[in-house]
Amino acid sequence: MKAAWYETNGEARDVLVVGEVETPKPGPGEVRVKLKTSGANPSDVKSRRGRPLIAPRIIPHSDGAGVIDLVGEGVAESRVGERVWIWNGQWKRAFGTAAEYIVVPGVQAVKLPDNTSFDAGACFGIPALTAVHGVTLAGAAPGKTILVTGGAAAVGHYATQMAVQRGARVIVTASKERADHARSADAAEIIDYKNEDVAARVKELTGGKGADAILDMDLSSTAPLLPKGVLAQYGKLVCYGSNVPADIPVSFTAGLWGSLTIQFYLVYELRQEERSAAVTELTWMLEAGTLKHTIGARFPLDDIAAAQEAVEGGKVIGNVVVEM
Repeated sequence: MKAAWYETNGEARDVLVVGEVETPKPGPGEVRVKLKTSGANPSDVKSRRGRPLIAPRIIPHSDGAGVIDLVGEGVAESRVGERVWIWNGQWKRAFGTAAEYIVVPGVQAVKLPDNTSFDAGACFGIPALTAVHGVTLAGAAPGKTILVTGGAAAVGHYATQMAVQRGARVIVTASKERADHARSADAAEIIDYKNEDVAARVKELTGGKGADAILDMDLSSTAPLLPKGVLAQYGKLVCYGSNVPADIPVSFTAGLWGSLTIQFYLVYELRQEERSAAVTELTWMLEAGTLKHTIGARFPLDDIAAAQEAVEGGKVIGNVVVEM
């Protein structure tokens, strides 16, 4: 099969190779998926640039979508021909979705509704599931105000839609250039974080109370807002990322006097019941057609280096998809 891989860390064009490798076969409990699309995410880029390799050769990308063409022992033959999307395709595994085929445990290939494209399916394993679980942890519900940082980014755009659908009022941060995209997810208010005081604007928009919860993509820039009252009393900061990977100071005084909760989560390591709930809710939304999917750029597998560079550049609005 045709695949892309790297055997050492480095820049995309220096280490990524496209060529032929052996086509995998499913073992017990596994399915083989003939991939149509592969999703390129920031975590894929970070892994290629500097995370220790877990095998001599890495086929990157955890997200993707395609059709099951072969099943292993213990998997119903009726799954052959099923349209699916993939989660954790390359998490703690050497061979991900940047290939014509992938073999994964049957549970990691989730049925893709007929009304949902393969392009969209390549956006679910990381962006959509991160958003679903984050919105749940943030307690989005009628009467609640949620601040979503990075409202125009892949996770933030999904999270805004999901929180609004749960009845919450959603305030997002987004640059002026990306404001229209953030607005398309039905955000109630948009704060230009580059030119406005985010904490002051949140307090202004909430009558001085602050947000009930924050769904945060960058703890390094959000932690300094806590002493400024960006969260309401008993508010909750739910965080899934940071642009600065080192330890980040968090105000004890703000947390204590505000009785605040800070919760981190990693979408790759959701507990079984958490992932099941997230997948079930996402499937319901897909079947109901209530989500907007944004594909910002498409690349053929031969141009996977350009795809990963597009992710690194941070200028693409929407998800970057590699097409087989």
